[in-house]
Amino acid sequence: MNPTTPPRITGIYLSFAVLFVALLITSNIIAVKIIEVGGRVLPAAIILFPITYILGDVLTEVYGFRMARRVIWLGFLGNAVAVLGFWLGGLLPSAPFWQGQDSYEAILGFTPRLLVASFGGYLVGELTNALVLSRLKVATRGRWLWVRTIGSTLVGQGVDSSVFITIAFISVFTGGQLLELLITQWLVKVAYETLATPLTYLVVAYVKRKEGLDVYDAKLPLNPFTIR
Repeated sequence: MNPTTPPRITGIYLSFAVLFVALLITSNIIAVKIIEVGGRVLPAAIILFPITYILGDVLTEVYGFRMARRVIWLGFLGNAVAVLGFWLGGLLPSAPFWQGQDSYEAILGFTPRLLVASFGGYLVGELTNALVLSRLKVATRGRWLWVRTIGSTLVGQGVDSSVFITIAFISVFTGGQLLELLITQWLVKVAYETLATPLTYLVVAYVKRKEGLDVYDAKLPLNPFTIR
Protein backbone atom coordinates (compact mmCIF):
# COMPACT_ATOMS: atom_id res chain seq x y z
CA MET A 1 0.00 0.00 0.00
CA ASN A 2 1.00 3.67 -0.31
CA PRO A 3 3.36 4.34 2.64
CA THR A 4 2.10 7.92 2.94
CA THR A 5 -1.49 6.76 3.52
CA PRO A 6 -2.07 5.46 7.06
CA PRO A 7 -4.17 2.28 7.37
CA ARG A 8 -7.71 2.74 8.61
CA ILE A 9 -8.49 2.00 12.24
CA THR A 10 -10.20 -1.40 12.44
CA GLY A 11 -11.66 -3.56 15.17
CA ILE A 12 -8.55 -5.72 15.28
CA TYR A 13 -6.30 -2.67 15.61
CA LEU A 14 -8.46 -1.25 18.43
CA SER A 15 -8.39 -4.62 20.21
CA PHE A 16 -4.59 -4.64 20.12
CA ALA A 17 -4.52 -1.04 21.39
CA VAL A 18 -6.82 -1.81 24.33
CA LEU A 19 -4.86 -4.94 25.24
CA PHE A 20 -1.57 -3.04 25.01
CA VAL A 21 -2.73 -0.28 27.37
CA ALA A 22 -4.29 -2.77 29.81
CA LEU A 23 -1.10 -4.85 29.96
CA LEU A 24 1.02 -1.74 30.49
CA ILE A 25 -1.06 -0.39 33.38
CA THR A 26 -1.36 -3.83 35.01
CA SER A 27 2.39 -4.39 34.69
CA ASN A 28 3.15 -1.12 36.47
CA ILE A 29 0.83 -2.06 39.34
CA ILE A 30 2.18 -5.56 39.92
CA ALA A 31 5.78 -4.40 39.47
CA VAL A 32 5.84 -3.39 43.16
CA LYS A 33 6.09 -7.09 44.05
CA ILE A 34 9.63 -8.41 43.86
CA ILE A 35 9.99 -12.10 43.05
CA GLU A 36 12.94 -14.48 43.06
CA VAL A 37 13.43 -16.94 40.21
CA GLY A 38 16.47 -19.18 40.11
CA GLY A 39 18.25 -16.98 42.64
CA ARG A 40 17.61 -13.87 40.52
CA VAL A 41 15.52 -10.96 41.77
CA LEU A 42 12.93 -9.60 39.32
CA PRO A 43 9.75 -7.50 39.43
CA ALA A 44 6.50 -9.46 39.08
CA ALA A 45 5.77 -7.39 35.96
CA ILE A 46 8.19 -9.65 34.09
CA ILE A 47 5.28 -12.02 33.42
CA LEU A 48 3.26 -9.41 31.50
CA PHE A 49 5.36 -6.43 30.40
CA PRO A 50 7.29 -8.27 27.64
CA ILE A 51 3.95 -8.97 25.96
CA THR A 52 3.65 -5.24 25.23
CA TYR A 53 6.80 -5.54 23.11
CA ILE A 54 5.34 -8.52 21.27
CA LEU A 55 2.17 -6.52 20.57
CA GLY A 56 4.32 -3.59 19.50
CA ASP A 57 6.10 -5.87 17.05
CA VAL A 58 2.80 -7.07 15.58
CA LEU A 59 1.46 -3.53 15.26
CA THR A 60 4.61 -2.25 13.56
CA GLU A 61 4.93 -5.27 11.28
CA VAL A 62 1.32 -5.17 10.08
CA TYR A 63 0.23 -1.52 10.34
CA GLY A 64 3.56 0.32 10.15
CA PHE A 65 5.45 2.58 12.52
CA ARG A 66 2.95 5.44 12.41
CA MET A 67 0.05 3.30 13.69
CA ALA A 68 2.24 1.55 16.27
CA ARG A 69 3.43 4.94 17.52
CA ARG A 70 -0.16 5.96 18.21
CA VAL A 71 -0.68 2.97 20.48
CA ILE A 72 2.61 3.60 22.29
CA TRP A 73 1.56 7.19 23.06
CA LEU A 74 -1.90 5.97 24.08
CA GLY A 75 -0.21 3.61 26.51
CA PHE A 76 1.80 6.49 27.92
CA LEU A 77 -1.36 8.58 28.34
CA GLY A 78 -3.32 5.70 29.88
CA ASN A 79 -0.56 5.01 32.37
CA ALA A 80 -0.36 8.70 33.28
CA VAL A 81 -4.12 8.81 33.92
CA ALA A 82 -3.87 5.67 36.10
CA VAL A 83 -1.02 7.13 38.15
CA LEU A 84 -2.92 10.41 38.59
CA GLY A 85 -5.99 8.47 39.75
CA PHE A 86 -3.95 6.46 42.25
CA TRP A 87 -2.38 9.64 43.61
CA LEU A 88 -5.72 11.44 43.98
CA GLY A 89 -7.24 8.37 45.61
CA GLY A 90 -4.44 8.37 48.16
CA LEU A 91 -5.10 12.03 49.03
CA LEU A 92 -8.78 11.50 49.79
CA PRO A 93 -9.58 11.17 53.52
CA SER A 94 -10.08 7.59 54.67
CA ALA A 95 -13.25 6.41 56.39
CA PRO A 96 -12.71 5.99 60.15
CA PHE A 97 -13.19 2.21 59.95
CA TRP A 98 -10.87 1.68 56.96
CA GLN A 99 -7.39 0.50 57.93
CA GLY A 100 -5.86 0.05 54.49
CA GLN A 101 -4.24 3.45 53.82
CA ASP A 102 -0.69 2.24 54.41
CA SER A 103 -1.24 -0.77 52.16
CA TYR A 104 -2.81 1.45 49.49
CA GLU A 105 0.19 3.76 49.49
CA ALA A 106 2.66 0.85 49.51
CA ILE A 107 1.06 -0.75 46.43
CA LEU A 108 -0.30 2.18 44.43
CA GLY A 109 1.91 5.01 45.62
CA PHE A 110 4.75 5.96 43.28
CA THR A 111 7.78 8.05 44.17
CA PRO A 112 8.63 10.77 41.61
CA ARG A 113 11.93 9.06 40.86
CA LEU A 114 10.32 5.71 40.05
CA LEU A 115 7.72 7.46 37.94
CA VAL A 116 10.38 9.17 35.84
CA ALA A 117 12.28 5.89 35.51
CA SER A 118 9.19 3.91 34.53
CA PHE A 119 7.79 6.45 32.08
CA GLY A 120 11.17 7.20 30.53
CA GLY A 121 12.17 3.56 30.14
CA TYR A 122 8.83 2.59 28.64
CA LEU A 123 8.60 5.43 26.15
CA VAL A 124 12.19 5.28 24.91
CA GLY A 125 12.22 1.48 24.82
CA GLU A 126 8.92 0.97 23.00
CA LEU A 127 9.61 3.68 20.42
CA THR A 128 13.11 2.33 19.81
CA ASN A 129 11.71 -1.18 19.41
CA ALA A 130 9.19 0.01 16.81
CA LEU A 131 11.78 2.10 14.95
CA VAL A 132 14.28 -0.75 14.74
CA LEU A 133 11.68 -3.25 13.55
CA SER A 134 10.39 -0.79 10.94
CA ARG A 135 13.88 -0.18 9.57
CA LEU A 136 14.75 -3.88 9.59
CA LYS A 137 11.59 -4.71 7.67
CA VAL A 138 12.66 -2.40 4.85
CA ALA A 139 16.27 -3.63 4.98
CA THR A 140 15.26 -7.31 4.83
CA ARG A 141 12.47 -6.65 2.29
CA GLY A 142 9.95 -8.29 4.56
CA ARG A 143 11.89 -11.54 5.00
CA TRP A 144 13.06 -13.23 8.20
CA LEU A 145 10.44 -11.93 10.64
CA TRP A 146 12.33 -13.53 13.52
CA VAL A 147 15.33 -11.30 12.80
CA ARG A 148 13.13 -8.23 13.12
CA THR A 149 11.26 -9.26 16.26
CA ILE A 150 14.28 -10.51 18.18
CA GLY A 151 16.63 -7.81 16.86
CA SER A 152 14.24 -4.99 17.78
CA THR A 153 13.69 -6.53 21.22
CA LEU A 154 17.42 -6.77 21.87
CA VAL A 155 17.74 -3.03 21.26
CA GLY A 156 14.41 -1.83 22.65
CA GLN A 157 14.48 -3.87 25.85
CA GLY A 158 18.14 -3.01 26.31
CA VAL A 159 17.34 0.71 26.15
CA ASP A 160 14.26 0.26 28.37
CA SER A 161 16.12 -1.66 31.08
CA SER A 162 19.11 0.69 30.97
CA VAL A 163 17.01 3.83 31.39
CA PHE A 164 14.73 2.42 34.08
CA ILE A 165 17.34 0.74 36.25
CA THR A 166 19.83 3.60 35.99
CA ILE A 167 17.31 6.27 37.01
CA ALA A 168 15.55 4.17 39.65
CA PHE A 169 18.53 2.59 41.39
CA ILE A 170 21.67 4.62 40.60
CA SER A 171 22.21 5.59 44.27
CA VAL A 172 20.71 2.43 45.75
CA PHE A 173 22.99 -0.28 44.36
CA THR A 174 26.67 -0.43 43.47
CA GLY A 175 27.78 -0.35 39.85
CA GLY A 176 28.22 -4.13 39.77
CA GLN A 177 24.78 -4.73 41.27
CA LEU A 178 23.18 -2.33 38.80
CA LEU A 179 24.85 -4.08 35.88
CA GLU A 180 23.76 -7.52 37.13
CA LEU A 181 20.16 -6.36 37.58
CA LEU A 182 20.14 -4.72 34.15
CA ILE A 183 21.57 -7.73 32.34
CA THR A 184 19.24 -10.14 34.16
CA GLN A 185 16.10 -8.20 33.22
CA TRP A 186 17.31 -7.70 29.68
CA LEU A 187 18.11 -11.37 29.10
CA VAL A 188 14.83 -12.57 30.62
CA LYS A 189 12.81 -10.19 28.42
CA VAL A 190 14.72 -11.17 25.28
CA ALA A 191 14.28 -14.87 26.12
CA TYR A 192 10.55 -14.24 26.58
CA GLU A 193 10.32 -12.69 23.11
CA THR A 194 12.41 -15.46 21.56
CA LEU A 195 10.22 -18.20 23.01
CA ALA A 196 7.12 -16.36 21.81
CA THR A 197 8.43 -16.11 18.21
CA PRO A 198 6.31 -19.00 16.84
CA LEU A 199 3.17 -17.39 18.32
CA THR A 200 4.20 -14.01 16.88
CA TYR A 201 4.48 -15.61 13.43
CA LEU A 202 0.96 -17.02 13.71
CA VAL A 203 -0.57 -13.75 14.93
CA VAL A 204 1.20 -11.64 12.29
CA ALA A 205 0.14 -13.99 9.48
CA TYR A 206 -3.46 -14.05 10.71
CA VAL A 207 -3.76 -10.26 11.11
CA LYS A 208 -2.12 -9.53 7.73
CA ARG A 209 -4.57 -11.91 6.09
CA LYS A 210 -7.64 -10.53 7.88
CA GLU A 211 -6.68 -6.87 7.42
CA GLY A 212 -5.19 -7.22 3.93
CA LEU A 213 -2.22 -5.15 5.10
CA ASP A 214 1.56 -5.40 5.06
CA VAL A 215 2.88 -1.86 5.50
CA TYR A 216 6.46 -0.86 4.66
CA ASP A 217 7.79 2.45 6.03
CA ALA A 218 10.24 2.97 3.17
CA LYS A 219 9.65 6.71 2.68
CA LEU A 220 7.89 7.63 5.91
CA PRO A 221 9.63 10.02 8.34
CA LEU A 222 10.05 8.06 11.56
CA ASN A 223 9.73 10.94 14.04
CA PRO A 224 8.71 9.33 17.36
CA PHE A 225 7.25 12.56 18.76
CA THR A 226 4.72 13.21 16.01
CA ILE A 227 1.18 12.25 16.99
CA ARG A 228 -0.55 13.19 13.73
